Amino acid sequence: MIKQFIRFFSPSPEQAGLREDKKSLKRLQWSFFLSATVGYGLYYVCRLSLNIVKKPLVDSGILTEKELGIIGSALFFSYAIGKFVNGFLADRVNIKRFMATGLIISSAVNIILGFSHSFWVFVILWGLNGWVQSIGSPSCVVGLSRWFTDRERGSYYGFWSASHNIGEALTFIAIAFVVSISGWRWGFEAAGIAGLIGAGIVLMFYHDSPQSKGHISLLPPKELDKPATSAQREVLKNPFIWLLALSSACMYISRYAINSWGIFFLENEKAYTSVEASSIIAVSSVCGIIGTVLSGFLSDRLFKGNRNVPALIFGICNTVAIALFVFVPKGYFAIDIFSMILFGLSIGVLICFLGGLMAVDIAPKKASGAALGVVGIASYIGAGVQDILSGNLIGDSKTMIEGVVAYDFSAIRYFWIGAAALSVILCAGMSVRIKRRL
Repeated sequence: MIKQFIRFFSPSPEQAGLREDKKSLKRLQWSFFLSATVGYGLYYVCRLSLNIVKKPLVDSGILTEKELGIIGSALFFSYAIGKFVNGFLADRVNIKRFMATGLIISSAVNIILGFSHSFWVFVILWGLNGWVQSIGSPSCVVGLSRWFTDRERGSYYGFWSASHNIGEALTFIAIAFVVSISGWRWGFEAAGIAGLIGAGIVLMFYHDSPQSKGHISLLPPKELDKPATSAQREVLKNPFIWLLALSSACMYISRYAINSWGIFFLENEKAYTSVEASSIIAVSSVCGIIGTVLSGFLSDRLFKGNRNVPALIFGICNTVAIALFVFVPKGYFAIDIFSMILFGLSIGVLICFLGGLMAVDIAPKKASGAALGVVGIASYIGAGVQDILSGNLIGDSKTMIEGVVAYDFSAIRYFWIGAAALSVILCAGMSVRIKRRL
């Protein structure tokens, strides 16, 4: 059975008579790229479904704020470890089968949770969801390295990164609508169904590598000769990748602070309804698509391939956006919308640069998954710590005033803003060190 498992996930063997048919290659590239973008977007729907149903779960007495924080952290911590392990695996396996398997299991978890009331069932299954969710990103990034050359990869990576925001927008609009009319259970069920559709798309249109479809490899000759183990060892020894990982971790704290608790914050601090709050947060997801799509263009055309400068600029914008979001009092709808526009654009660029592309740029191409794994484990440990601390800080600030629940978000404000600011400082350190090295 073990041998069959290994054989199933092994890369497809190179076929005899490899051909260099540019039209055929371009069709396959687009098939891979579009299925990777849609498939990973639906991964996100299966990951963010819990964020939509937090208030209904608390209001119905099924879970508390602290329990939700623990459940959320279970996903982030298992995702962090899984992204590291699965990043290294993705460099060595058939990524089509790998990605489809993860999405099928994630869909099943969501469907099962729609029938659950148990805290520990939520913790265990949401932790499992984190592990299989960690398969999606490495599979796509390794595929981008296999299917596109160095001169193409930055632009395609930026467009693919929009899948994060496509998934977030679908969740905050479509899943929120389902929950508003059918209840929290159907939020999970709808996410699970969406995930199964995504798995079908991956199985039909996603491709492992050019060699698996009879084409020659697009990797440089020197990369083909380098063993994967040696390339992955180089990644682990590279201090610049670890510094990027720390900067990304702080950025992910601020990112998931808004994604995980932004709706809850707006409902309780600014008196928005569930649909209104979800719609405001959805603005950031839509704008994030613009940010990620433009990120490659901005760095390639305006900054001549220098990704450090735009990363610093948008890191500062991210900090300002969160400050506006948490400090402006209720009643200023236009400012709330503006803060999410700025936040979405900033996070869209930062996810692309700090979250992977800058590490992939400086790593051997046969170790793209490993580079993403190093950044990923740091990023999602940060996200997991955020969910626990945010849940506890919010839960501890809860009081009853004349029978009405009230929250004091003072500590949360500084925690979220501080993380965004620290990410900028670390990114600035990265820029200084690279200049000295050059």
